[in-house]
Amino acid sequence: MDLRIFTEPQQGADYDTLLTVAKATEDLGFDAFFRSDHYLKMGDADGLPGPTDAWITLAGLARETSRIRLGTLMTAATFRLPGVLAIQVAQVDRMSGGRVELGLGAGWFEQEHEAYGIPFPKEKFGRLEEQLEIVTGLWATEVGKTYDFDGTYYQLKDSPALPKPAQGRVPVLIGGHGARRTPRLAARYADEFNMPFSSVEDTAAQFGRVRDAVAEAGRPADALTYSNALVVCVGRDDQEVARRAAAIGREVDELKTNGLAGTPAEVVEKIGRYAEVGSTRLYLQVLDLDDLDHLELISDKVQSQLP
Repeated sequence: MDLRIFTEPQQGADYDTLLTVAKATEDLGFDAFFRSDHYLKMGDADGLPGPTDAWITLAGLARETSRIRLGTLMTAATFRLPGVLAIQVAQVDRMSGGRVELGLGAGWFEQEHEAYGIPFPKEKFGRLEEQLEIVTGLWATEVGKTYDFDGTYYQLKDSPALPKPAQGRVPVLIGGHGARRTPRLAARYADEFNMPFSSVEDTAAQFGRVRDAVAEAGRPADALTYSNALVVCVGRDDQEVARRAAAIGREVDELKTNGLAGTPAEVVEKIGRYAEVGSTRLYLQVLDLDDLDHLELISDKVQSQLP
């Protein structure tokens, strides 16, 4: 089971804070550092000092880390034109020496679009599908040849399809709860399918739908990595769990139901339940980015017990 650290900087974090967490992620033996792609806080957080751009952040981290994978859960297709996104991701991949992964979603938070003047189209899923075809198509185009695309939402003509990622094709992550279109999209474009903030039972059902779609698409059964994203709140004892839950404005019982919360033994047991339904990678949503002791505890007492 791979453990990855997943952050939500729109809730309040500057680049230096993210760099500190990314370096701790690397030093403590976690597999990757991922971040959300949002421009506006959610809930009661103050959001100060203001948003950081996902791909600018990852470009900086690409030069200041050496081992961990870097990526987004999820970049919003509404934020960037697909040709520009393909260039950005390929460039950051080259800056990292081939350690980048692209999580790409349709975009959903209308208020952040209004706040920063970003168009929020009614039909988002069709745009996402075209973006996935374009971004992967640009990377796959042979050097010296050009790429064309004539879609409903995007048109490209005589694109040189440059630059290329250092790793050839950047792994693409697709996720979500949709029962029909999401599995089909994952089966066609994804290297990994991520189930966000879901129970073991709902995860098993959705993984089954995706596996069926993969088979229908003619891809091998093991073509995709299956993963979950879950909020994490671990303590050495019940008092420490309660303290960490309070620090992020959550209730312990709710976190134990909907996330990975409790003592290391409790969390390891629940991780095992996700593994039983096919999850091989977990994105641990860390909401208190100043609590590096939390990461140390997870590394020492949880990660060390996993196969």
